[in-house]
Amino acid sequence: MNKLIYIKDTNSGHKQEARDFAASLINKLREYQLEKEVRVVHVADIGVYNCGLALRILPNDYLYKNVSFADVARIVEKSLIKGERIEELASDRPSKQLRIVLRNCGAIDPENIEEYIAVGGYQALALALEKGPDYVIEEMKTSGLRGRGGAGFFTWMKWNISRAVEAERKYIICNGDEGDPGAYMDRSVLEGDPHSVIEGMLIGGFTAGATKGFFYIRAEYPLAIARIQKAIDLAYEYGLLGKDILGSGFSFDAEVRLGAGAFVCGEETALIASIEGKRGYPRPRPPYPSVKGLWGRPTIINNVETLANVPYVLYHGGKRFASIGTGTSKGTKVFALTGKVTNSGLIEVPMGISIREIVFEIGGGVLNDKKIKAVQTGGPSGGIIPAQFFETGVDYENLQKLGSIMGSGGMIVMDEDDCVVDIAKFFLGFCVDESCGKCSPCRIGSTQMLHILEKISTGRGIKEDLTTLRTIAHAMQKASLCGLGQTAANPVLSTLRYFEEEYLMHIEKRICPSGKCKAMVNYIIDQEVCKRCNLCMRRCPVGAIVGDKERGFIILKDKCIKCGECFEVCKFGTINRH
Repeated sequence: MNKLIYIKDTNSGHKQEARDFAASLINKLREYQLEKEVRVVHVADIGVYNCGLALRILPNDYLYKNVSFADVARIVEKSLIKGERIEELASDRPSKQLRIVLRNCGAIDPENIEEYIAVGGYQALALALEKGPDYVIEEMKTSGLRGRGGAGFFTWMKWNISRAVEAERKYIICNGDEGDPGAYMDRSVLEGDPHSVIEGMLIGGFTAGATKGFFYIRAEYPLAIARIQKAIDLAYEYGLLGKDILGSGFSFDAEVRLGAGAFVCGEETALIASIEGKRGYPRPRPPYPSVKGLWGRPTIINNVETLANVPYVLYHGGKRFASIGTGTSKGTKVFALTGKVTNSGLIEVPMGISIREIVFEIGGGVLNDKKIKAVQTGGPSGGIIPAQFFETGVDYENLQKLGSIMGSGGMIVMDEDDCVVDIAKFFLGFCVDESCGKCSPCRIGSTQMLHILEKISTGRGIKEDLTTLRTIAHAMQKASLCGLGQTAANPVLSTLRYFEEEYLMHIEKRICPSGKCKAMVNYIIDQEVCKRCNLCMRRCPVGAIVGDKERGFIILKDKCIKCGECFEVCKFGTINRH
């Protein structure tokens, strides 16, 4: 594959236009018999914003904006065939994104090992085998690469700890469990560039002295499983797995193990128990897996994104990777940008970029011109960051100061219609369902907190409940056995920290400002505005709306189940929600 065209198609105003343009472009490529040399890929962001249809052409890296169908022929003839830039279409605005982990996703065939090799694949492994473990450790140390699974532990340090332990056998595990709601970063890398993850595992295994690797992937990701398995098979066929790899004397085997979808198995000791065939319970640490892990042997555990970074670090050098990001957080981070945002999708940005740039420049702002309320990062273990902190640069330390975490990379945008009590209740409910139940602080504490939130959301809360929530949350942080329980209260604590007045409105005034807490909402028909179309009455599932076109309609409060059907179906803004 010699050439690549990225077309931005996520902006709601240009989505269909981008699809039609791509079809026209492909037809023109066929006309010039270039369809096998040029790949057309739809992407979320190419670095230009609010400028109509935009595209990027590689390897020349031409960035074009305000492109029209009339430009198709000259783009093919001038830019693709002659390699010349069309100046009147060109844009020099730099991209907010930087693709390192996603560098090959969409650019190569993930099921073709030769395409991966053609873009420099397995060269980093060859370099590691030639230079030795000391070289790898120094380059990784220089790079400053930290674990992308959430904890942010330095990758070189984890490898070095296992390397120093004398053992008959060592293991390395790729954590592809990825259980956060709305997160699909690891899945996309496994589906789009599986060889980069295998190469990263091979380098980590060689450095630490491991001879066997496991890809732990949840069974809900069938395509990711199929792609990584095919990549493993091809790596064996090409002599990149198995005995005496590249004639170096280093031997390494890899296999896939499926997870049943338990969120707690994203925690490393529970993951190890699952691979061993046991129930996914976490265990106390120390000893840490780096010293005593799978079957009692030293075990490195890195997530998918961490391993995908490793070949880039070695191939380009640790200094180049370290030049990206902030002083404490190097490189890039992949986020699944979801929620009430115009351009949802997978993005990769340099560490230190502000939340505002992510949401408004890459994400295109909030849907339907609503007022933004907050962003939630880190999944169920993360926190809710209000709009006044959107100038904050995204890195490990900054997010922690705000009461959130980087996590694996979920980022959910919330608008004025979202209720913080409802949000906290949702994430805590998820943790209650996913708790393994082994330790009392998590099992009992999270359940009690959920009961209190349900009280508040149904208008039965008292002011003392907020103190109780904080007390239980702090006890869970200190006493829970694993990271699930220790961080389960983060959404509650962060919403109490920044939105306590909204909790007090639920408790003292029995009002949910956003109307999400159904038990606290009353629906009233404005008789002066009502057009008496009776659509609301026909839609009401319990017959709580009575009246006729002569006298008008009213909602019987004692019969209303507060489902909101009347509010949704009214075309004239007649029904008020209080």
